Amino acid sequence: MAPYLFALAATVAASAPAPQHVSPQRMSDAVRVLASDSFEGRAPGTAGEEKTIAWLIQQLKALKLEPGGPNGSWTQPVPLVRTQVGTSTMQINGAEAPATLVQGRDVYVSTVRPVDKVTIVKAPLVFVGYGVSAPERGWDDFKGIDLRGKVAVILVNDPDFEAVKGDDAEGKFGGRRMTYYGRWTYKYEEAARRGAIAALIVHDTAGAGYGWDTVTAPHGENYDIVQSAPNTRVPLQGWIKGEAATALFTSAGLDLASLRVAARSNSFKPVALKGVSFSANVAVTHSAVSSRNVLAKITGTKRPDEIVMYGAHWDAYGRGTAAPQAIRPGANDDGLGVAGLLEIARAFKASPPAERSVVFGFWSAEERGLLGSEAYATNPVYPAAKTVANITLDILQTAGPSEDVMLVGQGQNDLEQSLAAAASQQGRRVTPEALPERGLFYRADHFSLAKRGVPTLLFMAISGAPDLVDGGRDKGNAWLQAYMTCYHQACDSWRADWDLRGAAADVDLALAVGRGLATSDRWPKWLPGSEFASKRGGAGAVK
Repeated sequence: MAPYLFALAATVAASAPAPQHVSPQRMSDAVRVLASDSFEGRAPGTAGEEKTIAWLIQQLKALKLEPGGPNGSWTQPVPLVRTQVGTSTMQINGAEAPATLVQGRDVYVSTVRPVDKVTIVKAPLVFVGYGVSAPERGWDDFKGIDLRGKVAVILVNDPDFEAVKGDDAEGKFGGRRMTYYGRWTYKYEEAARRGAIAALIVHDTAGAGYGWDTVTAPHGENYDIVQSAPNTRVPLQGWIKGEAATALFTSAGLDLASLRVAARSNSFKPVALKGVSFSANVAVTHSAVSSRNVLAKITGTKRPDEIVMYGAHWDAYGRGTAAPQAIRPGANDDGLGVAGLLEIARAFKASPPAERSVVFGFWSAEERGLLGSEAYATNPVYPAAKTVANITLDILQTAGPSEDVMLVGQGQNDLEQSLAAAASQQGRRVTPEALPERGLFYRADHFSLAKRGVPTLLFMAISGAPDLVDGGRDKGNAWLQAYMTCYHQACDSWRADWDLRGAAADVDLALAVGRGLATSDRWPKWLPGSEFASKRGGAGAVK
């Protein structure tokens, strides 16, 4: 640890308030409501959203918070386009009879373009390695190839995810820790910039950080913020299952396993899948969706224009589109985060007013690509330059007290020192995320603010197995594995046997870190080497 960080940790520890006592029972009660069938899985643009928004505003009024949205309102509009893939036929054309690709079994595709149909006729396929163009890291998978009218086939994660000693990619992208270049969102964006007619990411559970069931969970549904130029999006985007990808490359006389190794070299060039092509005829329905973020605030006494922001997303996946249309209630993801924010708001209101304003953002459409927080960050109510920090709650563990708290995105900013000091006050320690390959730092709503230079802190329990007081890491791992089978599924539901003492302790930590910022003039700093350090401007840049 750098010397100035030791000093910072000591200063924060000395001034850290005694832990607040967040109520596990109140959190459970809130989730029981949000995850109930009557909320229909809280999908944007549905009756479930209307009920969720009304319930949130009711809770915030009861806590005597102020409206935090534009023009003194409780909400901020989030205009979305919703698409739904319908009947589809997809196939690989080759020298032999066409090979059918079945949606959900072999491939999973969707689109964010507001069109009635996506038609692709015998388009060439090109393997572009990891699909990364990173001049600052000396990496270019594309080598100037023209992808117009072609299908890009892309590996998930970063070029150094599977690198071994001696590979050119070794260490260039943080090793096992995923960067934004490893995220599927970046890969689709890059394919679109280069004119691809479709982009298919090769799925593997280790590289993606989740299984095929998670990939297919949206059932062909997709969302996007309304774009002034929607043609900037790739027409058809999705995943190809590992086994289907291997068969595809074999049909072109290529070995996918060997190409995975080749893609870790600086000399890699895109490889055409000769003798095969891709065709698709995909029906699409689309509609405009009016969704909303909910914003509340507590105005600061001395520097009300300086904002400490908390965030969680209110949305979940709604009803499935396939029979029996099971509700996916999102009890933990992120009903529990919402419940935590309400507890933090309650604690702030029960304490002397802070010098800075505290804002609570309940975001829409996180599950559709961080869209609610992105809409906010694109058109902020409170400027990023005056936003001191963002603290986000997204999935908390439900297995009881733990000896540690997981740090997501180690080495990004000095809020991790504040977290360590607050954890020490609880007699706990900070453990760096155990699964950095999942890229969780780029997969929650705080990222929309981080991209604009706002220092962030994310609480996300699926970043590793907690070291439980009762049962240690082994029992923590059993909890994690069990939860991941329900991630984005109907079984992410409220349970009476949850032990939320550990979750409440983590919410206490989030409260302590935010309170330390709200009652001081400190501006957190990005650490040297963070990709976001250069984005910080305004007041936070000169403190």
